[in-house]
Amino acid sequence: MRHVAIVGSGPAGYYTAETLQKAEDIAVDVIDRLPVPYGLIRTGVAPDHQSIKAVSRRYEGVALTDNVRFVGHVSVGTDVTIDELVELYDAVVLATGAPNDRPLAIPGADRAGVIGSAAFVGWYNGHPDFARLGPPLDSAGVVVIGNGNVALDVARILAKTPAEFAGSDIVAHARDALAQSAVREIHILGRRGPHQIAMTPKELGELGHLERASPRVDPADLPDAGDDAMLEPGMRKSVTHLRSFAANPVAKPVTIDFDFFAMPIAIEGDGRVQRVIVERTTLDSELRSHGTGETYAVDAGLVISCIGYQTPPIPGVPYEHGRGRFASDEGRILPGLYAVGWARRGPSGTIGTNKPDGARIAEMLLADIGRGAGKAGRAGLDSLLATRGIVPVTFRDWRKIEAAEVAAALDGNPREKFTSIEAMLAAIGR
Repeated sequence: MRHVAIVGSGPAGYYTAETLQKAEDIAVDVIDRLPVPYGLIRTGVAPDHQSIKAVSRRYEGVALTDNVRFVGHVSVGTDVTIDELVELYDAVVLATGAPNDRPLAIPGADRAGVIGSAAFVGWYNGHPDFARLGPPLDSAGVVVIGNGNVALDVARILAKTPAEFAGSDIVAHARDALAQSAVREIHILGRRGPHQIAMTPKELGELGHLERASPRVDPADLPDAGDDAMLEPGMRKSVTHLRSFAANPVAKPVTIDFDFFAMPIAIEGDGRVQRVIVERTTLDSELRSHGTGETYAVDAGLVISCIGYQTPPIPGVPYEHGRGRFASDEGRILPGLYAVGWARRGPSGTIGTNKPDGARIAEMLLADIGRGAGKAGRAGLDSLLATRGIVPVTFRDWRKIEAAEVAAALDGNPREKFTSIEAMLAAIGR
């Protein structure tokens, strides 16, 4: 029997397990520090994008196979070390994703009211690490830094009415706080221009259908319409949305302004953030942005940085600090130790990108381990955890947690997610 441990139960982890479980004579343990599976599907995907979250049913099909099991509420590095896992399993795959924010390296970034997108998204999605975040929503202005889909998600969530969250799984504390929000002016800052955004057409198009919010683009920031022909089709559709926002401004109580060619250079305020100093930029021939020296201020009581993510280091595991990911040779870190998904390649690609990545790493490690080395595998892990008084959460336990969340749902929402580990464990009688 061959034994494989996957650390992380998000898309990369379960896509890897999906390929592995089809092999003969193999047992796969998917380990997660939380008592609930699915990683960013649960706590990263926007709560009003339920169709995207439906992919978890595919992962459930993998988790219910005889040779794959979920080992929840076990923290690698604390409850069990990487070295111990490598000793117990023929292969260990790090599928921990990139849950940490890249730091915003400008003066004033440490002021109260400056929040990374991982924290803010985790707050409205009910991640236990961020449930008590309490972002300040008492000022009219908010600055969102970044030109990707996460920035769009953040702006959309801030702009929606309570009624527009019907059918979502946004958590109660966020729904209630947003209902009382004073936010009326949302600025999305991007260093470069409309042709350099990383925003997809679907997400941009949603902004044009918000009940009380209107997206706005300065026509002067748009390149000549004829230049759009050089763009790939998806990007061309995205820019078409921006052109529509510029041509058809609608007066609504909340505005979402796209500030292109805008680089934040400082955050100011007395004790907490009150304004963001922005420098206008221009692009060189290689489309790199450069400051022009011209600045302006944007009043804001909240700044949300959506400039990317990084994988947290694990002691003893080679790490590329500049790229925020584990150091590997196409996925091989050390003998018996692999990385997959964002932990391998950095925060790039979509959820679906992890499927071929997981399949490739699975096939690689199967070739590497051959018929296995007769290691203890899951029996060894169970014995080790038992000596430490640790009782893992099983997939059957997760189904009980899920059922309790569904039973607690309000207003037609699919579930009312538990936002603390204690509440999750209480649902299974612990």
